[in-house]
Amino acid sequence: MRYLPHTDDDIQRMLRVIGQPSVEALFAHIPDRLRAKRPLDIEALDEGALLEHLGDLGAHNVPSMGATQRDGAALSFLGAGVVPHIIPTAVDMLLQRSEWYTSYTPYQPEVSQGTLQAVFEYQTMVSEILGLGVANASMYDGASAAAEAVLMAMRVTGHKRVILAGAIHPHTTETIRTYLSAEAATPAELADVCVIVPSGDVGSDGRVALASLIAALDATAEVAAVVVQTPNFFGVLEDVAPLAKAAHDKGALLIVANSEPLAFALIEPPGAVGADIAVSEGLGLAIPPSAGGPGVGLFAARADLVRQIPGRLVGETVDKDGRRGYVLTLATREQHIRREKATSNICTNQGLVALAFTIHLSLLGKNGFREMARLGLAKAEYAKSTLAAAGLPVAFSGPTFNEFAIRLPAGSDARAVVARLADERLFAGVPATADGLLTNAALDRILLVAVAERHKRADIDRLAQRLREVCS
Repeated sequence: MRYLPHTDDDIQRMLRVIGQPSVEALFAHIPDRLRAKRPLDIEALDEGALLEHLGDLGAHNVPSMGATQRDGAALSFLGAGVVPHIIPTAVDMLLQRSEWYTSYTPYQPEVSQGTLQAVFEYQTMVSEILGLGVANASMYDGASAAAEAVLMAMRVTGHKRVILAGAIHPHTTETIRTYLSAEAATPAELADVCVIVPSGDVGSDGRVALASLIAALDATAEVAAVVVQTPNFFGVLEDVAPLAKAAHDKGALLIVANSEPLAFALIEPPGAVGADIAVSEGLGLAIPPSAGGPGVGLFAARADLVRQIPGRLVGETVDKDGRRGYVLTLATREQHIRREKATSNICTNQGLVALAFTIHLSLLGKNGFREMARLGLAKAEYAKSTLAAAGLPVAFSGPTFNEFAIRLPAGSDARAVVARLADERLFAGVPATADGLLTNAALDRILLVAVAERHKRADIDRLAQRLREVCS
């Protein structure tokens, strides 16, 4: 099937009209080092082979249930970026209504009122959860939202450097570095633009070492933003207010990243403790995680920064007859305005996942949202004490929410322990030094364990028992 049905003659006629010698010339503004010089290594498959391949990929998705559920189901304590929660069946039932499938980008508000209202409700919820005045219509995922927040801070301040402080998720760090690589021609220049206070540079409580951050700010001129995460990669809740003061004293914005928005049901939201921009990953409250697939990036900022927010915003208004209606209030992306004036090249948003997030939170309500958080916190605290009694203490003394790091006994390697238990469909957690995460050998015995409202006491007891047995 041809996805680009233009003939060679069609292409030549279009090139003559715009005054370009070739299609290749259209991409001349892209630096040569960033352009692919080889064909994509994609195997051509017939329909039967393609369906079989997709089935093989789908088989990697293992249903995650409690230890008391049917044989063959997995017991999972995986987190490290997405903590899965119980998603009511009603979310799927509402999400599958045909109206949502036919609605794409709401360029024509008069025929897209339902989609626009759903986005408006989503924005309102995100604004309340993150404690900031305005939220956009969602982004691809939490990591790219963090990178877009950094670019926004650069536009707002006019500065070109960013400091990533403490235990930020390594994938978020790498995504930000990838975005900022456009600002640098060499690794040395990138290191100058993107200053990293190492993830290992945290105190015994697992929090950002404030002295290290202040030292980095003192040593770095023209800082656009400081990025911190709470709960951080080790699950520890950061004390954000002094970090915000340190950033603001140097004229920088504070960006707070997060991978568990449920935490803000119980702790003060980023906007209340000094954040200028806050981002999060909402996947765990929207749809089950899978081997790949979409996320949904929550993005909110101070109301006075609204003109620099990437993506788009939906607003509420009234028509000439005084009836309530919804419109695309702000759309500062390349599809809508001239490229040089765009705040982002984001071309869409994760609308369907954002809708699932919105439906779930609507069903919960504020009280249900807090109750889910309290239940998860209580179970996580039970898990911490149970694991400690089994000789597997928490690695850091700082307060946590529903994810925490434990330290395995001397001589244990978290990756080997996790691999052994995975053979019996018990996914005990994520090793801090798993592929693509941290590379500090001192963290080889650190295992990140995520506990939520979906876990039962029997699940947690089984985890502690099997970890103790394997580690001994």
